[in-house]
Amino acid sequence: MGRSPDHSFVVPAYRSSPHLADCLASLASQTLAGSEIVVSTSTPSGELEALAARFGARYAVHAPNAGIGRDWNMAVAQARRRWVTIAHQDDLYLPDFVAKTMRVAEAAPDASLVLTDYVELLGETERPRTRMLRIKRLLLELGFLGRRSIRREADKLRLLRFGCPIACPSVTLGPGATGVTFREDLKVDLDWEAWIRLARRPGAFCFVRERLMAHRIHAESETSVGVRGGVRAREDAAMFASLWPTPIATLLARAYAHSYEAGGH
Repeated sequence: MGRSPDHSFVVPAYRSSPHLADCLASLASQTLAGSEIVVSTSTPSGELEALAARFGARYAVHAPNAGIGRDWNMAVAQARRRWVTIAHQDDLYLPDFVAKTMRVAEAAPDASLVLTDYVELLGETERPRTRMLRIKRLLLELGFLGRRSIRREADKLRLLRFGCPIACPSVTLGPGATGVTFREDLKVDLDWEAWIRLARRPGAFCFVRERLMAHRIHAESETSVGVRGGVRAREDAAMFASLWPTPIATLLARAYAHSYEAGGH
């Protein structure tokens, strides 16, 4: 029997999700078996603890319940292995996610992150590729230019300058991300902001050009709530301002705000 991958799935679980059992089942059914699985929560319950036990996951409770950034940071802090995927409780991971992610990770042992392509789910059905998804794929190709990994700060920042094309639940954090935490004052763009800081540090960004996970879109998600409340538009404006001179940042922020009004995510 081969050794287990040096990889952890951490699941920041908030209250109860009707999709959490399916998420955990997908983590436990990887073709490359043996990843550590941790369910981390600030809203503990007997139901959550039993679900973790059912799928062989370690159950960790933290306090206080202080928002998504705290949940992610506390979940990552629970990981005992070098490569860490923050698995969102509503999402699904295809069977080869770990095998193909770790194959790329082993070729770039100092990487900050490895990301994969993904699909979106509406209910239980795969959502057709939207205009926003096509734009994100274009931004990924603009950043990577056909390469599997990029190391230069300019390349990594180019990937992020026109928006955040990286799906957070597809990301596996590597040794190059050690010590980086998510800002707990942000509600929507905390991943984009963290990737910008990582881009300015040594460590490769790596891209697996296969759809290896399914990200669920629903009205109660933090992103959807943030779009409706105007939080995303404000945070986007701040991210663009950190990457561009003011006139360009303003134009990009306005373009994104219009896309949300038109139903884009």
